[in-house]
Amino acid sequence: MIQHPSYAVEPWSLRETELGLDVLGQSESVFALGNGHIGWRGNLDEGEPHGLPGSYLNGVYESRPLPYAEAGYGDPEAGQTVINVTNGKVIRLMVDDSPFDLRYGRCLGHERVLDFRTGLLEREVEWESPAGKRVKVRSARMVSLVQRSVAAIVYEVEAVDSELWVVIQSELVANEEIPRAAADPRAAAVLEAPLQPEEHSSRPAGGVLVHRTAVSGLRVAAAMDHQVQALPSLPSLKETVECFEDLARYTVTAMLQPGERLRLIKYVSYGWSQARSEPAVRAQAEAALAGAVQTGWDGLVAEQRAYLDDFWARADVEVEGDAEIQQAVRFALFHVLQAGARAEGRAIPAKGLTGTGYDGHAFWDTETFVLPVLTYTVPHAAADALRWRCDTLPQALERARQLGLKGAAFPWRTITGAECSGYWPAGTAAFHVGADIADAVTRYISATGDTEFEKTTGLELLIHTARLWRSLGHHDPQGRFRIDGVTGPDEYSAIADNNVYTNLMAQHNLTCAAQVAERYPDKALHHGVDAEEAASWRDAATAMYIPYDPATGIHPQSDGFTTHETWDFTNTTPEQYPLLLHFPYFDLYRKQVVKQADLVLAMHLRPAAFTDEQKTRNFDYYETLTVRDSSLSACSQAVIAAEVGHLQLAGDYLAEAALMDLDDLEHNTRDGLHMASLAGSWIALVAGLAGMREHNGTLCFKPRLPAGITRLAVNLCVRGSRLRVEVTGDAVSYQLVEGDALHLLHHDEPIEVGEGASVTRAIPRIAPTTPPRQPVGRAPLRREATG
Repeated sequence: MIQHPSYAVEPWSLRETELGLDVLGQSESVFALGNGHIGWRGNLDEGEPHGLPGSYLNGVYESRPLPYAEAGYGDPEAGQTVINVTNGKVIRLMVDDSPFDLRYGRCLGHERVLDFRTGLLEREVEWESPAGKRVKVRSARMVSLVQRSVAAIVYEVEAVDSELWVVIQSELVANEEIPRAAADPRAAAVLEAPLQPEEHSSRPAGGVLVHRTAVSGLRVAAAMDHQVQALPSLPSLKETVECFEDLARYTVTAMLQPGERLRLIKYVSYGWSQARSEPAVRAQAEAALAGAVQTGWDGLVAEQRAYLDDFWARADVEVEGDAEIQQAVRFALFHVLQAGARAEGRAIPAKGLTGTGYDGHAFWDTETFVLPVLTYTVPHAAADALRWRCDTLPQALERARQLGLKGAAFPWRTITGAECSGYWPAGTAAFHVGADIADAVTRYISATGDTEFEKTTGLELLIHTARLWRSLGHHDPQGRFRIDGVTGPDEYSAIADNNVYTNLMAQHNLTCAAQVAERYPDKALHHGVDAEEAASWRDAATAMYIPYDPATGIHPQSDGFTTHETWDFTNTTPEQYPLLLHFPYFDLYRKQVVKQADLVLAMHLRPAAFTDEQKTRNFDYYETLTVRDSSLSACSQAVIAAEVGHLQLAGDYLAEAALMDLDDLEHNTRDGLHMASLAGSWIALVAGLAGMREHNGTLCFKPRLPAGITRLAVNLCVRGSRLRVEVTGDAVSYQLVEGDALHLLHHDEPIEVGEGASVTRAIPRIAPTTPPRQPVGRAPLRREATG
């Protein structure tokens, strides 16, 4: 596996041992900090050089028109693009008369460390100016997981071998120049100067900037304050503050003798609103700033460590035998936490808050890949994400009406809840997003037992998504319930009839909606659901048509899929992947070629719909067609590979999901991290190697490890209890760390685990299998353990 040349493999941190300007964009993404509300890319403190400057607030965007060569009824008229808000990271340094810029002079050492246990990004640099003056710069940066609107930096300059006059300029900067995006549909639109100034003011050691977006009308305030420490005390130290429409600057100057240090602590806070006045938003930012200053840097660091200690106690995954995977899964869990921990009423975008890829939109990725992780590790964050979907129901209901349907048609891609996809075959037609939301609802309820959520947010989402399926589908002359003309997860097969994934997920949606409506009849009736409507959902679910070819024992991905011509993989060169950038969609749509796991994902999420033999045959068949032009694919392929006994292949796919961004496998990590693939590393380990499934409220495990991984330990939050599952080569132990007794299934054997108790069972052996082949040149790299 080709790795970033300067990332060291360590169990609890990501260390960059030298600065590579050619991979700066990737490093900015992997070193990003956030809390679900604020996102700061890992740009260098001084702001330049950069790949993509980025400071984001979840939900802050600008609207832009969606042009069409030929407009059609129901096409969205406007798109939404995440914007780079006021940057509070910038701290510039002058050494005598030379700006501290790593493109000039000599960099004698540069190291950055992202510590998953402290939540700090620490940096240490030794630099010699063009004039031969040497300095050491140390910094640490954090975005608070406790104080939602706050970030902070400590920045220290030390003279090395000669007297230095140093100037530190700490800034708030709005409307930074953004590099032009690549010619890639996955990249973001570039909006120049999206923030219009409203107010600016200085304070004794800082300043405040307030701006507003022109079209979306969102008001954003950013504030900063500072504390300065000189070691030892420096009589030459001077401070000044200046403030303009797009810039607030705090400057401190001092003369340093060799060994003397100047230390600056910077506190930054944000506030934004679409409704509140300029004074109110400014006051919001200033209040958060006052709280941060009162807490102090040491207090913020202690809060962050305590928060993360609690998180890792509930969520850590231990992997022995493969050091890279151990690091990668903790890296993944840390970033998934940062994406959702404090989103609180906002979406979890596909890139989190680490970059502008996909314009900052949220997709079905959230419910199908990210929320399973949060449900079993940070359940309240999963509930918050689903409450956001419920808050956007009015737009989803209106969209369904516009399409001539009942219920709720949730958007394919969005920031606010409005549909932002201008390409309807891969957008509007991908109705499965509604069933994905319903699946996340039922998973959360089953994992937590949160009845209050179930009878409010959960019931409402299930009702309106079920109504969509009853409206979208129809009974054919044979009495089968069909869902025609939709796009499943595989975006290389659009507008298909009876996509198996969609139909099975809709079936689950309809059944669960009927069950919950019958559990809470009075609340269901409040939403207009009577016994007759609930019965119609059950009828549709029972009659759901699932295509299957008994002659081959294969489930066609959708009606007729297996009769299509197979893509010419032999004559497709490595440079022509991803196919979507080199071939027209019409040709992809009419061939047997699969962008990402579709039927295989159905077998993962709806396993009871398939026999063991069908799973094996289906997996082998679709492996020959799946090119993994999507980062969503490898983790699901790992899950089913493990289930059907291809353990080496499961390990190979696990590595691909886990190292997607650390190794920049899709060459676009510069645009932001792949949150679904990061979550997918947990899925590949927990659902794949530990074999976890949920069936009728019971967790089921069928663990098996590939060669190279000698031990896997997983921590899970289940109905208020903490469960630890530890797998070795031939046995597994289930330990209830705290909470009420849990009933589990181990390879279909019922077991009960009480508090403080541990139950150990042997792992049944399986016969060796012949792994399936993949399209030419698309096999995952063979995983070799790293110790």
